[in-house]
Parts: sequence; structure tokens; C-alpha cells
Amino acid sequence: MKDYLLIYELEPDYPERRAPLRAEHLQKAWAAAARGELFMGGALAEPMDSAVLWFRAESPAVAEAFAREDPYVVNGLVRRWRVREWTTVVGEQALNPVRPS
Repeated sequence: MKDYLLIYELEPDYPERRAPLRAEHLQKAWAAAARGELFMGGALAEPMDSAVLWFRAESPAVAEAFAREDPYVVNGLVRRWRVREWTTVVGEQALNPVRPS
């Protein structure tokens, strides 16, 4: 297993346009969380121009598939998205814990 960040670059009018799509987006996100794929996600605040979702999977394909089917992406609220492998080293959930000597 590896950790991946799905990073959304949001359109400037995202806060105004998300309301009719939010329930469907959240349903999809909570379903991914129930499957153990998505650990946490949300929009960055002030300004609300990006969002980050933390996935754990065998490959980036899980996060990529989520993005391709996300109503926010499908309906043009996301300008660009990308998936980056994330090497987690601190915290109870870290896959590669590194502790001080």
C-alpha cells in the first residue's frame, strides 16, 4: 500500500457552483472512505482555490478513478487535478514511520 494525494485546483466560482453537486460528491467520498481508500479530504480555505484528498491504495489508479468520476470534475468545478505519491513518515497512520534517534 502507498499513500496518494489527489490535488484539485478549483475554478474561482467553485464555492457558488458546488451546492447542487455537493451531496453526490460527498456520497462518493464517504463510500471511498467506507472501503478504506479515502482517509480524509476537503477544500483549502481562504482562498478556497484547492482541495486535497488523501488516498491509500496499491496504485494511484484508485485516486485517478475517483477524480474522473467526481461530479465536481465532470461538471467543470475543478480546473486541473493531479495525483502525487505521498511518503508519510510521522503519525499513527504513517506507512514509513521515521522516529527521532
